[in-house]
Amino acid sequence: MMKMDPVADETMVRNALGDDYDELAQPPRTEGSKDHPLYAKAVAALREVYDPEIPVNIFELGLIYKIEMTDQADGTTDVFVEMTLTSPACPVAQEMPGMVQAAIFPLSGVGNVDVEIVWDPTWDPSFMAETAKLQLNMFT
Repeated sequence: MMKMDPVADETMVRNALGDDYDELAQPPRTEGSKDHPLYAKAVAALREVYDPEIPVNIFELGLIYKIEMTDQADGTTDVFVEMTLTSPACPVAQEMPGMVQAAIFPLSGVGNVDVEIVWDPTWDPSFMAETAKLQLNMFT
């Protein structure tokens, strides 16, 4: 798999997110439209979605691989989320896309929300934000 460099550097992300930016709460592998005005709101919404077996939100767990925003002619923005689960045997595998859609869809300006679950790359604890590792007592 080819490693891609991030498009936005920390200064750009901090300027977009303002005081809500916390470097330790950023998963190392999440890609997307970080400079889009709706990105921070989508991330905040995803931080309200939890894996029922793990007391950490799915964003900080590193389950969100990509958040892409596409502006539409009607003034709305379509959101595409590529995510994974901690395991293919996850008991909420069927419900998780709907949970993600339900979190993002109510945001002002959002048109369509598409969620795709992928298994490559396979999730592992290195995908977690430092805050998630601290919450789970996983010091590396």
